[in-house]
This record gives sequence, C-alpha cells and structure tokens, in this order.
Amino acid sequence: MSEQHKSDPIYKQISEVEAAVAQALDKAKKLGATSAEAAMSSTSGLSVTTRLGEVETIEFNQDGALGISVYVGNKKGSASTADLSSKALDLVVKKAIEIAKYTSEDPFNGLADKELLEFSPVDLDLYHPWQVSPEQGIEFCKQAEEAALNSDSRIVNSDGASFASHQGLRVYGNSHGLIAGFPRTRHSLSCMVIGEEAQQMERDSAYTTARIGNQLKAANEIGLEAATETLAKLNSRKLKTGKMPVVFRADIASSLFGHLVSAIGGGALYRKSSFLLDSLGKPIFSELVNVEEKPHILQGMASSPFDSEGVKTQDRIILNNGELQTYLLASYAARKLDMTATGHAGGIHNWLVQSTDGDLAQLLKTMGTGLFVTELMGQGVNVITGDYSRGAAGFWVENGIIQYPVSEITIAGNLKDIFKGIAAIGSDIDYRGSVQTGSILVEEMQVSGE
Repeated sequence: MSEQHKSDPIYKQISEVEAAVAQALDKAKKLGATSAEAAMSSTSGLSVTTRLGEVETIEFNQDGALGISVYVGNKKGSASTADLSSKALDLVVKKAIEIAKYTSEDPFNGLADKELLEFSPVDLDLYHPWQVSPEQGIEFCKQAEEAALNSDSRIVNSDGASFASHQGLRVYGNSHGLIAGFPRTRHSLSCMVIGEEAQQMERDSAYTTARIGNQLKAANEIGLEAATETLAKLNSRKLKTGKMPVVFRADIASSLFGHLVSAIGGGALYRKSSFLLDSLGKPIFSELVNVEEKPHILQGMASSPFDSEGVKTQDRIILNNGELQTYLLASYAARKLDMTATGHAGGIHNWLVQSTDGDLAQLLKTMGTGLFVTELMGQGVNVITGDYSRGAAGFWVENGIIQYPVSEITIAGNLKDIFKGIAAIGSDIDYRGSVQTGSILVEEMQVSGE
C-alpha cells in the first residue's frame, strides 16, 4: 500500500465491510450452518456522456451488496443485502439458512479447500483514486468529440463520448478463518463518430482504459483514432465467397481466447458441453501458441491476489507449444471432476499471449493476400461443437498492403481448426483487457460474401 493512500477513507470502508463479513459468518455458525462464506464488491464514481458537445448524462453512482452462502451439511442457501447493519445481517443469514433447508443435498457443495486459500494477499497496486469533477469529465468528452469532428469533413456526426472514473473494493471471507479485502480503481474514455461519403455511412469508435487516470490516452487522441477508424471503413465492398487466410486485429483476436476460456471452464467440462473435453495435455492449438497467466502484475487490468472463493491466484502456463496445460476450475467443478481448484472462480487473470511475428504491417506481409478483420458481429459460436460463424468487417489485403474496406461478410469454421490454423501472432499487443495478444493470422477460413 502506497503511503499517500493509507489515510484514504476506502481503507476504513474495507475494515467496516470485513467486520460485517465476520459478523455474518459468526451468525451463520450460531444458527447451525456447517460452514459459510460471504463477499462484497462495491463501486462508486462518476460517469459522464456527451453528444455533439451537449451533456447527455452525469451520474454519481454507488452500488454493492454483501452476499452470503451458507452450507448446512451438503445443502446450500444464498442471500444478499446492501444494508450492513446488525439487524439486516441477522435477517439475511436467517434467510440463507432457511433457503438451504429447501435445497437438495449435493456432495460437491462447500467452501474451497483451506490449503488453497490466500491468507496473506499481496498488494497489487490496483488503487489509484482520481478526484475528477463533472466539469473535467465533460471537458474530456468534448475534446474527444471536437478532435474527431474537426479532423475531416466526412465525419458528419457523433454517437457521443463517455468518461468514467470509478473506485471500489472487494472483500471475501469464509469460515476457514479467511477474511481479506483490497481496493481498486478503473478509469476510461471512449468516443464514437459517424462518417459519410457517396451516401454511404459508417461508424466506429476508440477507447482507453487504465487503473491510473494519467495513463489514459489524451482525449483528442481518442477522438482522432475514432475518426480514423470510421473514415477507413467508408466505400466498403463485399468479397467473393471463398476460403482464404484471415488476420484478426489484436483488439478482437482476444475473443478467440475468450472461446477457449468458455470451453475449458469447469462448468462446461462437467456438463460435457464443451468441444474440448478430455483435452488436458493435448495439442489443441498450433505449436506456435504459448499463453501464460500472470495474476500478480502490478496495476494489471485483470490482476487479483485471490479469486471469488478466496483461492490464491498464481502464475501458470495455459498453453505450451499449443498443448493445453490446465483447465479453469472453481471448487464445485473441481470436485465434480475429481481435480483441484485452479483459482478461476470469477474469471481469468492477465493472459499473456506470446508474439511470433513483427508488428501489424509485418503480419499482413506474412499473410500476403487475404482478409484483415477489424470488427466482429453476432454471437454465432457454439462451445459444444466448436462451430464458429460470425458477421465481420475489415479490409482486403493484397501482397501485404491494405487495398479497400470490406463489409457484409461472414467468416466461418470450427474452433478446433481455427486454433490449429494459427500461423503467426503479431507484436501489436492490446493491453486493455484480460487477454493481452497481438493480431492473429489464421491460415484459412471460409468467407461468405457475394
């Protein structure tokens, strides 16, 4: 914890929430619960949106509730409350116990194993509050919109700009004796504009996000980026249907790993609703693909010392030369599969995808001729079969050089083939999400157009 933050009121809030969690756990024990766990995530902050320089919304929000799960033998009951008074905690614990009486016995229910818990969480420097006034937030939005609208006469309208600055806390405790919490912040700015040429209109956006306010990109930079993206899409054409290599730009390439997360998650595995059943230790990607999880990166956008069950997060290899090294298991799924929880209750933590190629320009040269995808639409992905079909837009590339924008196309394949068909990963890494990857070249996909 940095010295300047030690006196911050949020640490008092964390202490108060930890006390409420301890009280709830104690009440649960006294009312006959075999074991119990309680958690609270709370967020407060400012959100501003403008459109064409006019303020559309200004919101100050504060939300959060304490949820408790009690176990009476193998029966589970859950309830929540936003009121942390002693009376409210009494009521919510009683309700949870009552609910547990009516649920079915499930031998896989229960807390995470005590030896897996994080009793001494490290400070990951996730908390950097920013005292931003509504006027400043409005100014950021206006600057972004103005930069876009003034950049080119073909930018004819704005879909608005948004600024947000939020701080929050997370506290978890259970009857194994663990109670721990930490604060975190997130700040963001985005802008979306509309371009028009030859009676064709397109829209696109840009955004920036960070734990620390001064690490956001400048507002005018975001506006110019949104304008550049929009202008590049004007005068788009359709493509002829056929099979061809495809490059996924870095900001959407991460979605491919999102499908992997779904397929190797415990819930999909024990329900046998994944196309990657029994894949542990097997090559499921091209041997070029290496992915490491690093949950303890300081100020990381997906960093966390423990998961939502209190299980300690740790560095681990996800893919080694294309081979799957781990499933992603919360405690319930781990027991169903007769395995050990991996610290992934609630999600993944900073996946770093290793680059194999140069920057985007080099990756397009590596591809030669094919489709460069910058936008995906629709939800046509079946995690049970691996079938993949999504609307797309982007650019036609010849000899490594972008020729013209394309739209109204569909790209399709099966995720098993797509994963195995990864031929290169660029060094143009997008650091804004939980999966940090460069653009990805897939050897061949079916593209449907004209």
